[in-house]
Amino acid sequence: MGEAENFARLMRELKERAGLSYGALARRLHTSTSTLHRYCNGDALPAEFAVVDRFARACGGSPAEAVDLHRAWLLADARRRAGGEPAPAPALETQAVLEPEPEPEPEPEPVVVVAPAPEPAAAVGSRPGPGPLPRGPWYRRRAVVVAAAGATAGAVAVALLAVAGPELRAPRTGAGAGAGPTAPSAPGSGPASAPVATATGAPQPTAPGGGSAPGPVPPAASPPVTATATASAPHAAPVVPLKAAVRTHVWAAGCDHAYLAERGPGSVPPPPVEADAPAWASAQRAVHAGTQIVEVTLHGTGGGAVVLEDMEVRVAARRTPPAWNVYQMSQGCGGGLTPAVFAVNLDAPRPLARPVAGNDAGKALPAPSFPLRVSAAEPVVLRVEAVTTGCDCDWSLDLRWTGPSGSGTLRIDDGGRPLRTSAATGRPVYGYALEQGRWAR
Repeated sequence: MGEAENFARLMRELKERAGLSYGALARRLHTSTSTLHRYCNGDALPAEFAVVDRFARACGGSPAEAVDLHRAWLLADARRRAGGEPAPAPALETQAVLEPEPEPEPEPEPVVVVAPAPEPAAAVGSRPGPGPLPRGPWYRRRAVVVAAAGATAGAVAVALLAVAGPELRAPRTGAGAGAGPTAPSAPGSGPASAPVATATGAPQPTAPGGGSAPGPVPPAASPPVTATATASAPHAAPVVPLKAAVRTHVWAAGCDHAYLAERGPGSVPPPPVEADAPAWASAQRAVHAGTQIVEVTLHGTGGGAVVLEDMEVRVAARRTPPAWNVYQMSQGCGGGLTPAVFAVNLDAPRPLARPVAGNDAGKALPAPSFPLRVSAAEPVVLRVEAVTTGCDCDWSLDLRWTGPSGSGTLRIDDGGRPLRTSAATGRPVYGYALEQGRWAR
């Protein structure tokens, strides 16, 4: 079954399960019945995934089904753009294949074949033919490792590894890979994982002292990507296809916010405007009091689309809130817009990013939800509102993404440092009195 036929099949299954006619779905999607019929029959493919996303929502599809439909559309779209050229498919595990006489066939990417060393006639029986390469829903790895197979050819396999050099001995990612250098996991994140790319592009440091088996060590300049479902040499690791612009001093309605600072009111300057808040807070060594709003604008860096699958909250440290003063940036403000956000309770044992609907002058704004599609032409803005009433917390966000080049995790923090939000319950609260030109309680 081709990519377009598989995509059309998934659309038909969602439509039949929902029990909706083509006419009813076309009205909901603001498109024609004939166009929708062609999509479901595989005669045409939507030019943008937005139509497919609305289709999945209208049919009541689950987030997992939306991701499957998105992947099928990406493969079909890639094949269409290539003029019928097969879309790349992934290899979840490097497979040992011996090809004594490979037949030439057109391939979209070059295949690296390592020739076996001369072997004694008595040690080799009949050679197995080429086996099928493992396929997956995303992409094809560039390197194919050739090795000896079978219990009777064990000595020949050792000779092949000696001739092929370190390329065949490159460590694989996954539970079955040999021991090698690993990056430490964040507190509470479970088993250790590969390095995480940050929003600023800097990799997280690796703890020293990790043991490793003989094998090549990736160079320090390798792209900081978590490639959890691929096995490849270091030079073939996918690059991060996303860029993030992070605002960590976002005020509610552009005026309502509070900071916690150790200085007394007589030595604290007047409150700034929102745009000058980062410099003001840095000069006062102030931290966010009770609530912190973080706004992340993401866009793709390549020609393809990327799927944001989930967002995880990482709390790196919890301390007793300092006994400092609270400085309110405004005596009260408001507006008709309450944006939809991901709400985070930092006091929870395992904080989650919970979608919350918004309101715009009485009109409901739908709660944000994953998966989300991001490309260079279609940026996505995520708004996260974290609150605490009991801790001085260091925290960050991990965005899990999947794209045609692989998958990974993008770290969202404060320029390479953790975000910091502290509870302010029971602390002295000061507001700025404009008529008096000073802070007052």
